[in-house]
Amino acid sequence: MNANVLALLLSPAPGQNSVLALPIVAFGVVTTLVLTVIGGAQSFWGWTDPEAPIYQALAAIALVLLVVPLMSLGGAAARLSARRRDERLSTLRLLGVSPAGVTVATVAESVLVAGAGALAGVLGHVALSPLIGLIPFRGDPLGFAAVVLSPLNILAVVGGVLLLAAASAIVGLRRVVISPLGVRTRTAVASVHWIRVVIAVGVIAIAFVLIKVFPSVGDLVTTIAVLAGLFGAVLAILNVIGPWVLKVSASRQLRRAEKPERLLAARLVLDSPKGAWRQVGGIAMASFMAVFAGTGVALLNVMSSEDAAAADIALANDIRTGLFITLIGSFLMVAASVGVNQASDVLDQRELHRSLHHLGVPLETVNLARRRAIMSPLLVTALGSALCAGILAFPLVGIALITAPLSLLTIATVVAVGIGVVWASTWATRPLLAGSFRTA
Repeated sequence: MNANVLALLLSPAPGQNSVLALPIVAFGVVTTLVLTVIGGAQSFWGWTDPEAPIYQALAAIALVLLVVPLMSLGGAAARLSARRRDERLSTLRLLGVSPAGVTVATVAESVLVAGAGALAGVLGHVALSPLIGLIPFRGDPLGFAAVVLSPLNILAVVGGVLLLAAASAIVGLRRVVISPLGVRTRTAVASVHWIRVVIAVGVIAIAFVLIKVFPSVGDLVTTIAVLAGLFGAVLAILNVIGPWVLKVSASRQLRRAEKPERLLAARLVLDSPKGAWRQVGGIAMASFMAVFAGTGVALLNVMSSEDAAAADIALANDIRTGLFITLIGSFLMVAASVGVNQASDVLDQRELHRSLHHLGVPLETVNLARRRAIMSPLLVTALGSALCAGILAFPLVGIALITAPLSLLTIATVVAVGIGVVWASTWATRPLLAGSFRTA
């Protein structure tokens, strides 16, 4: 029976081949970006001169700022076709298939899909490494050999991707095994509790105190390593508080809705705050990083304008290069996250689109509602994440550098580009929505 269940899971419904292709593409993008980010960071660990620890510590911060959001994107990839799979599995459970049979088949299906994407990601990493190797630090390019990961490290990353896919599949199975009828009839609604806010505020407060105290008691390298861990923790906590914030915002919009698309948009967010957060979570991460990039650019501008040794100026230029690389990486992450999540959201809501079509709701109204359900939370998300980053940056650089013109310009540019990417993605995925109506 397990082989038959696996074959069913790997066979998309007629006209829905993209439902299977999208997770493979998503895992491919995630693997490529993770391997490339780690490969770029590892190039600094072979240096042994007195300035090497500074480069290595800063590379660790950049690694945390990029890998944490990429792991979130990996989780989104693992959940991409969950709704289609949940419905099929719930049907099989109702027909008498044992929980063990469902679990084995589902984990095998998830690992196979993730493995196909991870293999493509390895090829992408090898193809990108020569270009990454051209980036200059200390006046010389890094080189291909310095940025490409060893086979053992590649296997470790691929293993992590497969483990993430398997873990996500097992977690997702809890609803199917416990309440298959609720999954099948779409009556199981994920709740978002206010306790998330308490946890998030507590973590941010603790991080603020540690950032204010630790630099005065620790050496430079240790301090930077601690800061990297704190930044990673706050980035992770944004994923905890984000869905609750969107739920509260959508509830207010629902009460004030005067047009059909506004009402439908608010209901779409309230139906799945976690799903709505995944649509805009990339912007939260980019906005968070933009504050540190902006203050870093402002600080480096001050350093370069003062009388300084040539070595210090060279270090400042290298840090500036690292900042821009980190921002470019965040843009790629945002583009991948938004594209994958929007496409999967349209595919997962085919039944809803079909029902709205039968009720006489025009395609354009549904499209406007979908776009509003994505674009409306963006401002709250971007400003909230920037505020959290500003709170953490304040003990380090003070309010003057955070609000410096060059810092504000960098922050505004990053956020504007990120929002532009999201807006463009809503247009790019419109044909998928139109396809849902054509098949209705």
